[in-house]
Amino acid sequence: MNERDPASLSIWLVDDDPDVRASLSQWLELSELAVRTFERGQAALDALAAGEPCGVLVSDVKMPGLNGLALLDAVQALEEPPPVVLITGHGDVPMAVEAMRAGAWDFVEKPFAPERLEACVRRALERRRLAQENRRLREALREGDLAARLLGEAPAMVALRRQLANLAPTRANVLVLGETGSGKEVVARCLHEASGAEGPFVALNCGAIAAELIESELFGHEKGAFTGAIERRIGTLEHASGGTLFLDEVESLPLAAQVKLLRALQEGELTRLGSNALIRVDLRVVAATKEELLALAARGGFREDLYYRLAIAELALPPLRERREDIPRLFYHFCRQAAEVHQRPPKEPDAALLAALSRHAWPGNLRELRNMATRYILDLALPWEASASAAPAETASLAAQMEAFEATLLREALSRHGGNIQAVMEALDLPRRTLNQKMQRHGLRREAFLSQEERG
Repeated sequence: MNERDPASLSIWLVDDDPDVRASLSQWLELSELAVRTFERGQAALDALAAGEPCGVLVSDVKMPGLNGLALLDAVQALEEPPPVVLITGHGDVPMAVEAMRAGAWDFVEKPFAPERLEACVRRALERRRLAQENRRLREALREGDLAARLLGEAPAMVALRRQLANLAPTRANVLVLGETGSGKEVVARCLHEASGAEGPFVALNCGAIAAELIESELFGHEKGAFTGAIERRIGTLEHASGGTLFLDEVESLPLAAQVKLLRALQEGELTRLGSNALIRVDLRVVAATKEELLALAARGGFREDLYYRLAIAELALPPLRERREDIPRLFYHFCRQAAEVHQRPPKEPDAALLAALSRHAWPGNLRELRNMATRYILDLALPWEASASAAPAETASLAAQMEAFEATLLREALSRHGGNIQAVMEALDLPRRTLNQKMQRHGLRREAFLSQEERG
């Protein structure tokens, strides 16, 4: 089971009566809930302490050994306790109320209809889901909000976030590889923000600076160092000291500047143009390139020793065409952003549009997708609408197209029924657990489809 997917978590049922365990577990399993049974409270507590995933713990109160109340107290002492539902005998309501004050989620009084327990368990599961979602958000904030900044569930993106979280607290230089528009600067900013560095994030596009000015940009200059140097200038290396210097299109650096950059990084010091004074610098460099730098070095276009200084670690950003399963979610995200920026009402992309998005080659990657989302929100023509006969450069895989179509169907159903889960289940003929799993996979939340009145 996947602990991060609450829909897959089981109900733990603790009761010393085998007949009760059998009947309740059968009912819950017929309701498409996974159930795990325990005869003794201590066995359930040991499994929880070992880190085994539990969705909701349902326990009888009166049991030999560790009874339900003692089990509740022990569970509450765990770092992330699951919701606890107690089954009480007739006349035990005052005791059950005290148990709820001690942290129990709810109690069910005997005798009870199985539907009553099922409804209680489902509410508790939803609470568990929200608690885990909040935990993930806290973790994301601690890691520089990586999940929010680097959206996507394609395997390459999941691996990228894991690598980034590992590298961020270090001071290792990082080389980011990726095509134009794939989000290299976003990765660099995430590394900086998650590093805890006190210094600034300074970005320099090496390809946008004239060759004769690049050394002044990097190292700074003194007044009168060259014609036009009318005042002292602090270079980007010095400015980024204590923080992060992002060198985009690093392959564009002239060889002479590469030599000086290598020395500055090796020695941790630089000299401004027109000066002999050494200035200490301490910074992390995140360089980005769309070229294979070692291949470029073999042709004499890049210094191999500088490559090894910059590429202590490498992060590879996949092009959008290789993570097509993320396109619907990304487009939806960019649409929401564009609607806020341009003060336009949000729009739901239909199945035909999402299918076209999934087929497109995306040579401009995320930058192009963001542009398309903005055009869509502003009711401007999209390229495939202007030229219906234009064949896409590539065809999405069957799996990617099916994922996009499924996400569209779910969004349309949720929107049509105003976030009413029961109505969506009936319209799509899906059991609750399956619908929950699909909504989570596609990043859909019921709250996003409620009316303003319901949200308020």
